Amino acid sequence: MDKNLPDGTDVSQNRKSVGDSASDLLDDTNFTELFLEIFYVSGFKPSETTLDNFEDFLSQRLNKPNGISMELKEIPSPGQDVYSITDIRNLEDEIRTAYNLGGTIKAFGLFLDGEYSENTENGSVLGVAYRNTSFVLFEETIKGFSGQPLAPSTTVLETTVLDHEFGHLLGLVNAGTPVQSAHQDEPHGRHCTTEDCLMYWTAETGEGLVNMISGGTIPELDAACLADLQANGGK
Repeated sequence: MDKNLPDGTDVSQNRKSVGDSASDLLDDTNFTELFLEIFYVSGFKPSETTLDNFEDFLSQRLNKPNGISMELKEIPSPGQDVYSITDIRNLEDEIRTAYNLGGTIKAFGLFLDGEYSENTENGSVLGVAYRNTSFVLFEETIKGFSGQPLAPSTTVLETTVLDHEFGHLLGLVNAGTPVQSAHQDEPHGRHCTTEDCLMYWTAETGEGLVNMISGGTIPELDAACLADLQANGGK
């Protein structure tokens, strides 16, 4: 049994593949409420505006009549310069306390220092959705890009990456939420073919996102992605 968890806690429902809980997140059949447990490494707390933006995004898309809430928790740095998905999963398993219970579906978010082990010379990953209710943002990398000349603000980058990664948890694109039209960018996996859509593949890398965002505007879901979510129980 995991430490610090009440007896009888079923962690298995929150350790599935990305997209497996898409309809549960979108509709109110099994879960009428969403709770987000957000951890951040000391010095890498997301801005209040980012969190407000994120909550607005969720409220506009999810049918959760009993509400959406979140709790922020600070943790010390795990002390790594580079993190693999295995590292991140192991860290989640150590610190996560919120698992689905009753009518509340619970999600886990992590704002991390260091960088992703899968980064390349041409692509610095800003965030990853890696379980059905889990995502990570590489906040130190995000801050590095937002500090560049003419780059979008940290809040714009944070918000875009948060919304994008949660879009994957909602099953986009064709990853748990069936497509209603042909708009999956198959060479780039679970992404949208529309270049200014939130779910376009460049929204996950710093280099791509800095080029994608113009005038400090946070990308939105295009009509095709919205239609997919609505057909799977979302707004």
